[in-house]
Amino acid sequence: MSSPTGPVSGLPVRMPRPRQPGRHRRPEPLAAPVGAPPLVLAVPGTPDLATRRLAEEILSIARSELPGLDARVGYVDAEADSEGFPPLDAVLAYAASQRAARASEAREEESAEDIWAQAPDAVVVPLLAGPDSAALRRIRQSVMNSGSASELTDTLGPHPLLAEALHVRLSEAGLARADRARLFTVATAADGIVLATVGGDEAVQAAGITGMLLSARLAVPVLAAALDEDGAIARAAEQLQGSGSRNLALAPCLIGPEVDETLTAMAAKEAGCAAAEPLGAYPAVGKLVLAKYASVLGIATQPSPQGASAH
Repeated sequence: MSSPTGPVSGLPVRMPRPRQPGRHRRPEPLAAPVGAPPLVLAVPGTPDLATRRLAEEILSIARSELPGLDARVGYVDAEADSEGFPPLDAVLAYAASQRAARASEAREEESAEDIWAQAPDAVVVPLLAGPDSAALRRIRQSVMNSGSASELTDTLGPHPLLAEALHVRLSEAGLARADRARLFTVATAADGIVLATVGGDEAVQAAGITGMLLSARLAVPVLAAALDEDGAIARAAEQLQGSGSRNLALAPCLIGPEVDETLTAMAAKEAGCAAAEPLGAYPAVGKLVLAKYASVLGIATQPSPQGASAH
């Protein structure tokens, strides 16, 4: 309660917090530049409500890192008449028409030069942890079919933040210790990890890089193998067992929508081990999506820590 002239006597007065000096001062919040092209998240797989919630959550993370970001979702495998699941090529075509309309309006008004005039109509970020060749081929075809001048970024991995996310998912499933200082021993902790991916040899090689980073975090051997190659998961499990691992775990190096979830369950059964959940909307995924977008346009974002929260 306050009087017309100020707070009632005896009540504390909230003063503005002084700015913290030096290198520990929090950076000023950044915002997306006005007029920048939209970020379009290319989501593979059969679209459904769970996939839409996942995509929206990932973009919510990206927007929290860069307020004002124009972020949209395009579904790679959606039908043209899919209600609530706009196909990627349609989303890109609409972005191109919006940009053309703004450019025409600026010319008519003889406004100041548009600094984004030479930028792509949209920046397309594949929601893929690695270079899934089949999914990327469909995404590229959608970009071509849209008739837009959009730019397609690389996939999200390999990257240290994906190794962090894999570590967290394993610890959530009770298959790895969550922290080197706390919960040092976990009765069900795996002593060998099969890192599952899809997309052929290139995807397995990329997952192998992330796997080396995961191995360094957990101090256990990690082998990457393809879910979509007959017998690959079982062979990786046998190789780990042959080198002394006795308690294996399957870690999907996947966001989730790009494969049928039954594939992971079948692979875990084939390898005779438990499986962690896919990466999903782990915060690092949203940060990597934004980083891919920002790198194309040269936009500064809040630096993401390369260290993990689950050391």
